[in-house]
Amino acid sequence: MELSDVVATSHTVAATSSRTAKVEALAACLRRASEDGPDVVEVVTAHLSGVLPQRRIGVSWRGLQGLPDPAETSSLTVEDVDAAATAIAAIGGSGSGATRSAAVRGLFGRATADEQAWLRGLITGETRQGAGDGVMLQAIAKAAAVPDAAVRRAVMLAGFAGPVARAALAGGVEALEALTLEVGRPLRPMLAGSAPDVAAALATLGGEVVVETKLDGIRLQAHVDNRTSPGSVRLFTRTLDEVTDRMPEITEALATLEVETLVLDGEVIALGEGGRPQPFQVTGARTASSADVDRLRAEVPLTPFFFDVLHLDGADLLDEPAHVRWEHLARTVPPAWLVPRQSTDDPARAQQFFTDLVAAGHEGVVVKDPDLPYAAGRRGPGWVKVKPRHTLDLVVLAVEWGSGRRKGWLSNIHLGARDAETGDLVMLGKTFKGMTDEMLAWQTERFRELAVGDSDQSDWVVRVRPEQVVEIAFDGVQKSTRYPGGMALRFARVLRYRDDKPVSEIDTVQTVRSLSGW
Repeated sequence: MELSDVVATSHTVAATSSRTAKVEALAACLRRASEDGPDVVEVVTAHLSGVLPQRRIGVSWRGLQGLPDPAETSSLTVEDVDAAATAIAAIGGSGSGATRSAAVRGLFGRATADEQAWLRGLITGETRQGAGDGVMLQAIAKAAAVPDAAVRRAVMLAGFAGPVARAALAGGVEALEALTLEVGRPLRPMLAGSAPDVAAALATLGGEVVVETKLDGIRLQAHVDNRTSPGSVRLFTRTLDEVTDRMPEITEALATLEVETLVLDGEVIALGEGGRPQPFQVTGARTASSADVDRLRAEVPLTPFFFDVLHLDGADLLDEPAHVRWEHLARTVPPAWLVPRQSTDDPARAQQFFTDLVAAGHEGVVVKDPDLPYAAGRRGPGWVKVKPRHTLDLVVLAVEWGSGRRKGWLSNIHLGARDAETGDLVMLGKTFKGMTDEMLAWQTERFRELAVGDSDQSDWVVRVRPEQVVEIAFDGVQKSTRYPGGMALRFARVLRYRDDKPVSEIDTVQTVRSLSGW
């Protein structure tokens, strides 16, 4: 399939605000792709979702500077781009930088100006066309003439839209139903809703609940497969990125379990003296790269904690009640790996558990319904998280140069939430509070890398690519005509930057509005 066809479809989708028109354009393109075979369908679906099937290929925005002049005519196919991305991702060793640069130039030298711009956005994750998960899954259903529900369930278990499109267009509903949990392939994690306090969380679920420790670590999905290769372990983050080589102590520990196949859901965290959790940044830095992992392992060892089991010895447990899954979990992993929890229907007891956990340095609690199944890929009704303050995960849209003692640093950040109906990013206000000197130095470098256009101090406001998620604490929401969302956060302050969370999972405008009680 010609790359120009995919690029044209992307432009068509970006140019309309109509969800129906977006779905129609995407579905038509997927049908054309299916004429070239299921492999092409899978790649085209990924590209039109704004991601590479290879995920990351080691090429940054900076690595895409100084590209060759564009080609006069289009000659690239989708298969060419996929093969080039696979080859670039495999480059390593001595001289890899120069080899990778040459390969990138070779690919871009065959692309027209329009294709170069589009490929740059695809590789850096900057593609913004309003074809998020909801739209793409509808398009797959339409292209294959299958029910939306079948596509949604399949993508929860397959993790990515590409394999689901491949199955749907090649084999219809029957092929989609054959997509089940596969050990070694990550599935989308279940997510939690939010409540302002413990009492509200208990009232939401009703009856006896389980109040579970919310750890401030990195979400971890662990796959163990001893069927053909004893000790085979693969680890994935909440964004489905593989991090196996970054956590050798975790893989070694899991390899000792006496199981045939196993899929666990949990967290990994760096603990300090007395078992007190280290700040999130410590765990994040420890798991950010596989470079010098032996030294980091010695200096900042990681500890696993698991709160769910999704598969055990050939049996999928997703549809089992939570209490049944927890019973299997307790029999499978050592007690020290279990997330502390307690059962209760007493708000006072639950509140004391919450208070004690926060005092011990933990993030809060997750209140869970013990009778519900695992809702892969969704904010299921059975999980409600409670933190000791109002927080939101937002995205940075722009940043301003500081003044006074902050002169020379990028300081005041512009905050955006996602509109759940349109997919647009909507500004909710600004903040410069909560930033240490270390954070200011880091974000100055980070946002200069993400800058759209020049980032020198001649422009007071620097627009950035909306890729950096930030966790914000605030005291309330107030109406405001100053910002596009019609509201602003009161006393917003930065808690931390979230490199572990994609922009697709930031909080929505609708969530923020509901917190105001309007």
